[in-house]
Amino acid sequence: MLCLGIETSCDETAVALVHDGRLLGQCLHSQEKLHALFGGVVPELASRGHLTALPVLLERLLERTGLTIRDVQVVAAARGPGLLGSLLVGMGMAKGLALSLGVPLVGVNHLHAHLLAAGLEGEIPFPALGLLVSGGHTQLYRITSPFQFDLLGRTLDDAAGEALDKSASMLNLPYPGGRHIDALAAGSEPNRSLFPRPYLDNRNLDFSFSGLKTAFSQHLAQRPDLRLPRLPDDAALARWSEDHPELGTVCASLNWSIAETLRTKVERALQDKTAYRAVIAAGGVAANTMLRSLLAETAQARGLALILPSPALCTDNAAMIAYSGWLLARNGWEHDQTVEALPRGKPIPWDYRPRSFPNPSTSP
Repeated sequence: MLCLGIETSCDETAVALVHDGRLLGQCLHSQEKLHALFGGVVPELASRGHLTALPVLLERLLERTGLTIRDVQVVAAARGPGLLGSLLVGMGMAKGLALSLGVPLVGVNHLHAHLLAAGLEGEIPFPALGLLVSGGHTQLYRITSPFQFDLLGRTLDDAAGEALDKSASMLNLPYPGGRHIDALAAGSEPNRSLFPRPYLDNRNLDFSFSGLKTAFSQHLAQRPDLRLPRLPDDAALARWSEDHPELGTVCASLNWSIAETLRTKVERALQDKTAYRAVIAAGGVAANTMLRSLLAETAQARGLALILPSPALCTDNAAMIAYSGWLLARNGWEHDQTVEALPRGKPIPWDYRPRSFPNPSTSP
Protein backbone atom coordinates (compact mmCIF):
# COMPACT_ATOMS: atom_id res chain seq x y z
CA MET A 1 0.00 0.00 0.00
CA LEU A 2 1.43 3.36 -1.07
CA CYS A 3 0.57 6.32 1.18
CA LEU A 4 1.17 9.98 0.36
CA GLY A 5 1.73 12.10 3.47
CA ILE A 6 1.25 15.89 3.64
CA GLU A 7 2.60 17.99 6.51
CA THR A 8 1.66 21.69 6.93
CA SER A 9 1.03 22.04 10.66
CA CYS A 10 3.34 25.04 11.18
CA ASP A 11 6.06 26.49 8.95
CA GLU A 12 7.50 23.34 7.35
CA THR A 13 5.92 22.23 4.08
CA ALA A 14 6.57 18.56 3.31
CA VAL A 15 5.32 15.63 1.28
CA ALA A 16 6.44 12.00 1.53
CA LEU A 17 5.66 8.57 0.16
CA VAL A 18 5.64 5.44 2.33
CA HIS A 19 5.10 2.01 0.82
CA ASP A 20 4.25 -0.82 3.22
CA GLY A 21 6.03 0.91 6.09
CA ARG A 22 9.13 1.90 4.12
CA LEU A 23 9.97 5.50 3.26
CA LEU A 24 10.46 5.91 -0.49
CA GLY A 25 11.15 9.63 -0.50
CA GLN A 26 10.40 13.00 1.03
CA CYS A 27 10.57 16.60 -0.14
CA LEU A 28 10.56 19.44 2.37
CA HIS A 29 10.59 23.22 2.16
CA SER A 30 11.48 25.23 5.25
CA GLN A 31 10.22 28.76 5.84
CA GLU A 32 12.74 29.23 8.64
CA LYS A 33 14.63 32.13 7.03
CA LEU A 34 11.41 34.01 6.33
CA HIS A 35 10.06 33.76 9.88
CA ALA A 36 13.48 34.43 11.40
CA LEU A 37 13.04 38.05 10.29
CA PHE A 38 10.10 38.30 12.73
CA GLY A 39 11.59 36.22 15.55
CA GLY A 40 8.82 33.62 15.24
CA VAL A 41 6.25 32.10 12.92
CA VAL A 42 3.77 34.52 11.30
CA PRO A 43 0.65 32.37 10.67
CA GLU A 44 -0.63 34.12 7.54
CA LEU A 45 2.78 34.03 5.87
CA ALA A 46 3.12 30.36 6.77
CA SER A 47 -0.23 29.54 5.11
CA ARG A 48 0.70 31.39 1.93
CA GLY A 49 4.05 29.61 1.87
CA HIS A 50 2.34 26.22 2.01
CA LEU A 51 0.03 27.15 -0.87
CA THR A 52 3.01 28.05 -3.03
CA ALA A 53 5.27 25.16 -2.07
CA LEU A 54 2.96 22.12 -2.00
CA PRO A 55 2.36 21.64 -5.76
CA VAL A 56 6.07 22.05 -6.51
CA LEU A 57 7.10 19.61 -3.76
CA LEU A 58 4.60 16.98 -4.88
CA GLU A 59 5.81 17.15 -8.48
CA ARG A 60 9.42 16.89 -7.32
CA LEU A 61 8.64 13.92 -5.06
CA LEU A 62 6.99 11.98 -7.86
CA GLU A 63 9.93 12.70 -10.16
CA ARG A 64 12.44 11.50 -7.59
CA THR A 65 10.59 8.28 -6.82
CA GLY A 66 9.67 7.50 -10.41
CA LEU A 67 6.00 7.18 -9.49
CA THR A 68 2.86 8.90 -10.71
CA ILE A 69 0.01 10.35 -8.70
CA ARG A 70 -2.13 7.43 -9.91
CA ASP A 71 0.10 5.04 -7.96
CA VAL A 72 -1.02 6.60 -4.65
CA GLN A 73 -3.45 4.34 -2.76
CA VAL A 74 -3.96 6.42 0.41
CA VAL A 75 -3.67 10.17 1.10
CA ALA A 76 -2.83 11.26 4.66
CA ALA A 77 -2.45 14.78 6.04
CA ALA A 78 -1.74 16.32 9.41
CA ARG A 79 -5.13 17.46 10.76
CA GLY A 80 -3.81 18.99 13.98
CA PRO A 81 -2.80 20.33 16.31
CA GLY A 82 -1.07 23.25 14.66
CA LEU A 83 -1.75 26.60 13.03
CA LEU A 84 -5.29 26.43 11.66
CA GLY A 85 -4.59 28.26 8.41
CA SER A 86 -1.57 26.07 7.70
CA LEU A 87 -3.47 22.87 8.49
CA LEU A 88 -6.32 23.88 6.20
CA VAL A 89 -3.94 24.17 3.25
CA GLY A 90 -2.62 20.64 3.69
CA MET A 91 -6.01 19.11 4.49
CA GLY A 92 -7.56 20.86 1.49
CA MET A 93 -4.97 19.39 -0.85
CA ALA A 94 -5.35 15.94 0.72
CA LYS A 95 -9.13 16.01 0.33
CA GLY A 96 -8.89 17.06 -3.29
CA LEU A 97 -6.36 14.36 -4.14
CA ALA A 98 -8.26 11.61 -2.30
CA LEU A 99 -11.53 12.58 -3.99
CA SER A 100 -10.05 12.78 -7.48
CA LEU A 101 -8.09 9.54 -7.12
CA GLY A 102 -10.91 7.67 -5.41
CA VAL A 103 -8.65 6.53 -2.56
CA PRO A 104 -9.01 6.62 1.25
CA LEU A 105 -8.38 9.88 3.11
CA VAL A 106 -6.71 9.77 6.54
CA GLY A 107 -6.38 12.73 8.90
CA VAL A 108 -3.37 12.19 11.17
CA ASN A 109 -2.80 13.37 14.73
CA HIS A 110 0.44 15.32 14.34
CA LEU A 111 1.59 14.57 17.89
CA HIS A 112 1.03 10.83 17.67
CA ALA A 113 2.82 10.79 14.32
CA HIS A 114 5.93 12.28 15.93
CA LEU A 115 6.06 9.44 18.45
CA LEU A 116 5.48 6.77 15.82
CA ALA A 117 8.09 8.16 13.40
CA ALA A 118 10.78 5.88 14.84
CA GLY A 119 8.84 2.96 13.35
CA LEU A 120 10.32 3.95 9.99
CA GLU A 121 13.77 3.05 11.33
CA GLY A 122 13.01 -0.01 13.45
CA GLU A 123 10.36 -1.88 15.37
CA ILE A 124 8.75 -0.11 18.34
CA PRO A 125 8.12 -2.45 21.29
CA PHE A 126 4.86 -1.79 23.11
CA PRO A 127 3.89 -0.70 25.67
CA ALA A 128 6.16 2.33 25.49
CA LEU A 129 6.38 5.58 27.39
CA GLY A 130 6.35 8.46 24.92
CA LEU A 131 7.84 11.88 25.61
CA LEU A 132 6.92 14.50 23.04
CA VAL A 133 8.98 17.69 23.30
CA SER A 134 8.74 20.48 20.76
CA GLY A 135 8.31 24.22 20.45
CA GLY A 136 4.59 24.00 21.13
CA HIS A 137 4.12 20.78 23.08
CA THR A 138 5.55 18.88 26.04
CA GLN A 139 3.55 15.74 26.75
CA LEU A 140 3.89 12.26 28.21
CA TYR A 141 1.92 9.30 26.83
CA ARG A 142 1.39 5.67 27.67
CA ILE A 143 1.43 4.04 24.22
CA THR A 144 0.07 0.51 24.11
CA SER A 145 -0.31 0.24 20.32
CA PRO A 146 0.05 2.52 17.29
CA PHE A 147 -3.58 3.49 17.90
CA GLN A 148 -3.78 3.71 21.71
CA PHE A 149 -2.26 6.82 23.30
CA ASP A 150 -3.14 7.68 26.91
CA LEU A 151 -2.11 11.20 27.92
CA LEU A 152 -0.29 11.14 31.27
CA GLY A 153 0.98 14.71 31.50
CA ARG A 154 1.18 17.92 29.51
CA THR A 155 2.56 21.42 29.73
CA LEU A 156 0.43 23.86 31.67
CA ASP A 157 1.93 26.91 29.97
CA ASP A 158 5.17 27.11 27.98
CA ALA A 159 6.57 24.05 26.25
CA ALA A 160 10.21 23.06 26.66
CA GLY A 161 11.04 24.13 23.12
CA GLU A 162 9.38 27.49 23.63
CA ALA A 163 11.46 28.10 26.76
CA LEU A 164 14.62 27.34 24.78
CA ASP A 165 13.61 29.51 21.81
CA LYS A 166 12.49 32.46 23.95
CA SER A 167 15.67 32.29 26.03
CA ALA A 168 17.71 32.25 22.85
CA SER A 169 15.78 35.29 21.64
CA MET A 170 16.75 37.13 24.84
CA LEU A 171 20.38 36.47 23.89
CA ASN A 172 19.66 37.76 20.38
CA LEU A 173 20.38 34.36 18.84
CA PRO A 174 18.81 33.51 15.46
CA TYR A 175 15.39 31.83 15.30
CA PRO A 176 14.78 29.01 16.02
CA GLY A 177 17.17 29.35 18.91
CA GLY A 178 16.97 26.00 20.70
CA ARG A 179 19.62 24.39 18.54
CA HIS A 180 21.95 27.37 19.08
CA ILE A 181 21.55 26.99 22.85
CA ASP A 182 22.45 23.32 22.48
CA ALA A 183 25.48 24.08 20.30
CA LEU A 184 26.78 26.78 22.64
CA ALA A 185 26.34 24.42 25.60
CA ALA A 186 28.58 21.77 24.04
CA GLY A 187 31.86 21.43 25.89
CA SER A 188 30.71 23.51 28.89
CA GLU A 189 29.90 22.15 32.32
CA PRO A 190 26.46 23.26 33.56
CA ASN A 191 26.04 25.11 36.84
CA ARG A 192 23.26 23.00 38.32
CA SER A 193 22.26 25.65 40.81
CA LEU A 194 22.05 28.55 38.35
CA PHE A 195 18.47 27.90 37.18
CA PRO A 196 15.57 26.03 38.79
CA ARG A 197 14.19 22.72 37.65
CA PRO A 198 10.61 23.91 37.28
CA TYR A 199 7.42 22.34 38.58
CA LEU A 200 8.93 19.29 40.26
CA ASP A 201 7.61 19.99 43.76
CA ASN A 202 4.52 17.87 43.16
CA ARG A 203 3.50 14.30 42.39
CA ASN A 204 1.96 14.78 38.94
CA LEU A 205 3.33 14.38 35.43
CA ASP A 206 2.51 17.84 34.08
CA PHE A 207 5.09 20.43 33.05
CA SER A 208 5.52 24.19 33.40
CA PHE A 209 8.45 26.11 31.93
CA SER A 210 7.26 29.73 32.21
CA GLY A 211 9.08 30.21 35.53
CA LEU A 212 12.34 28.98 34.06
CA LYS A 213 12.02 31.50 31.26
CA THR A 214 11.55 34.23 33.87
CA ALA A 215 14.59 33.05 35.83
CA PHE A 216 16.69 33.16 32.66
CA SER A 217 15.49 36.70 31.95
CA GLN A 218 16.40 37.82 35.46
CA HIS A 219 19.87 36.31 35.16
CA LEU A 220 20.42 38.01 31.83
CA ALA A 221 19.38 41.32 33.36
CA GLN A 222 22.36 40.93 35.69
CA ARG A 223 24.65 39.86 32.84
CA PRO A 224 23.65 42.05 29.86
CA ASP A 225 27.17 41.63 28.47
CA LEU A 226 26.23 38.11 27.36
CA ARG A 227 23.59 39.34 24.92
CA LEU A 228 24.80 39.70 21.37
CA PRO A 229 24.52 43.26 20.03
CA ARG A 230 22.92 42.07 16.77
CA LEU A 231 21.73 38.86 15.14
CA PRO A 232 24.93 36.98 14.24
CA ASP A 233 25.89 34.67 11.43
CA ASP A 234 27.73 31.46 12.35
CA ALA A 235 31.18 33.07 12.26
CA ALA A 236 30.12 36.03 14.42
CA LEU A 237 28.45 33.70 16.93
CA ALA A 238 31.61 31.58 17.17
CA ARG A 239 33.73 34.68 17.84
CA TRP A 240 31.27 35.96 20.45
CA SER A 241 31.23 32.65 22.32
CA GLU A 242 35.04 32.56 22.34
CA ASP A 243 35.18 36.07 23.79
CA HIS A 244 32.43 35.28 26.33
CA PRO A 245 33.11 31.79 27.75
CA GLU A 246 30.47 32.36 30.42
CA LEU A 247 27.87 32.16 27.65
CA GLY A 248 28.59 28.45 27.22
CA THR A 249 28.08 27.84 30.94
CA VAL A 250 24.78 29.73 30.96
CA CYS A 251 23.50 27.81 27.93
CA ALA A 252 24.62 24.49 29.39
CA SER A 253 22.92 25.34 32.68
CA LEU A 254 19.63 26.18 30.96
CA ASN A 255 19.92 23.04 28.83
CA TRP A 256 20.49 20.90 31.91
CA SER A 257 17.58 22.40 33.87
CA ILE A 258 15.16 21.60 31.04
CA ALA A 259 16.59 18.16 30.26
CA GLU A 260 16.75 17.14 33.92
CA THR A 261 13.16 18.26 34.48
CA LEU A 262 12.03 16.15 31.55
CA ARG A 263 14.09 13.18 32.74
CA THR A 264 12.65 13.43 36.25
CA LYS A 265 9.07 13.33 34.97
CA VAL A 266 9.95 10.38 32.74
CA GLU A 267 11.34 8.50 35.72
CA ARG A 268 8.22 9.36 37.70
CA ALA A 269 6.01 8.01 34.92
CA LEU A 270 8.02 4.78 34.75
CA GLN A 271 7.12 4.05 38.36
CA ASP A 272 3.51 3.16 37.56
CA LYS A 273 2.37 -0.44 37.17
CA THR A 274 2.71 -0.54 33.39
CA ALA A 275 5.38 -2.99 32.26
CA TYR A 276 7.00 -0.59 29.79
CA ARG A 277 9.38 -2.06 27.26
CA ALA A 278 10.72 1.19 25.81
CA VAL A 279 10.98 4.95 26.14
CA ILE A 280 10.37 7.04 23.02
CA ALA A 281 11.40 10.68 22.76
CA ALA A 282 10.23 12.67 19.74
CA GLY A 283 9.72 16.24 18.55
CA GLY A 284 12.25 18.94 17.77
CA VAL A 285 13.69 19.10 21.30
CA ALA A 286 14.33 15.34 21.18
CA ALA A 287 17.37 16.23 19.06
CA ASN A 288 18.85 18.04 22.08
CA THR A 289 22.13 16.32 22.97
CA MET A 290 21.84 16.71 26.74
CA LEU A 291 18.29 15.37 26.83
CA ARG A 292 19.34 12.37 24.74
CA SER A 293 22.21 11.67 27.12
CA LEU A 294 20.05 11.85 30.28
CA LEU A 295 17.30 9.70 28.78
CA ALA A 296 19.90 7.12 27.72
CA GLU A 297 21.10 6.86 31.33
CA THR A 298 17.53 6.50 32.61
CA ALA A 299 16.57 3.83 30.09
CA GLN A 300 19.77 1.86 30.63
CA ALA A 301 19.33 1.89 34.40
CA ARG A 302 15.87 0.35 34.00
CA GLY A 303 16.79 -2.08 31.25
CA LEU A 304 14.50 -0.40 28.71
CA ALA A 305 15.02 0.29 25.05
CA LEU A 306 15.49 3.97 24.26
CA ILE A 307 14.00 4.87 20.91
CA LEU A 308 15.19 8.16 19.45
CA PRO A 309 14.26 9.01 15.87
CA SER A 310 17.06 10.40 13.76
CA PRO A 311 17.25 14.21 13.90
CA ALA A 312 15.54 14.53 10.49
CA LEU A 313 12.51 12.69 11.90
CA CYS A 314 12.42 14.79 15.09
CA THR A 315 11.44 18.01 13.36
CA ASP A 316 8.12 18.41 11.53
CA ASN A 317 8.16 16.15 8.48
CA ALA A 318 5.81 14.34 6.11
CA ALA A 319 7.46 10.93 6.50
CA MET A 320 5.85 10.53 9.91
CA ILE A 321 2.46 11.59 8.50
CA ALA A 322 2.70 9.11 5.64
CA TYR A 323 3.79 6.35 8.02
CA SER A 324 0.95 6.99 10.48
CA GLY A 325 -1.51 7.24 7.62
CA TRP A 326 -0.28 3.93 6.22
CA LEU A 327 -0.66 2.25 9.63
CA LEU A 328 -4.23 3.50 9.99
CA ALA A 329 -5.28 2.64 6.44
CA ARG A 330 -3.68 -0.80 6.66
CA ASN A 331 -5.90 -1.51 9.66
CA GLY A 332 -9.02 -0.28 7.89
CA TRP A 333 -9.41 3.24 9.32
CA GLU A 334 -10.18 6.31 7.22
CA HIS A 335 -12.00 9.66 7.21
CA ASP A 336 -14.63 11.05 4.90
CA GLN A 337 -14.54 14.49 3.30
CA THR A 338 -16.05 16.15 6.39
CA VAL A 339 -12.93 15.62 8.53
CA GLU A 340 -11.86 18.92 10.09
CA ALA A 341 -8.47 20.49 10.74
CA LEU A 342 -8.07 21.27 14.44
CA PRO A 343 -5.75 23.96 15.85
CA ARG A 344 -3.62 23.75 18.95
CA GLY A 345 -5.74 23.69 22.10
CA LYS A 346 -8.49 21.51 20.67
CA PRO A 347 -8.46 17.74 21.28
CA ILE A 348 -8.02 15.48 18.29
CA PRO A 349 -10.87 12.93 18.42
CA TRP A 350 -10.77 9.33 17.28
CA ASP A 351 -13.42 9.79 14.60
CA TYR A 352 -12.19 7.36 11.97
CA ARG A 353 -14.70 5.15 10.23
CA PRO A 354 -13.95 1.51 9.45
CA ARG A 355 -13.25 0.87 5.79
CA SER A 356 -13.16 -2.85 6.46
CA PHE A 357 -13.21 -4.98 9.61
CA PRO A 358 -10.02 -4.13 11.54
CA ASN A 359 -8.63 -6.39 14.20
CA PRO A 360 -10.44 -5.40 17.44
CA SER A 361 -7.14 -5.42 19.29
CA THR A 362 -5.97 -2.44 17.20
CA SER A 363 -8.93 -0.21 18.02
CA PRO A 364 -8.58 2.37 20.78
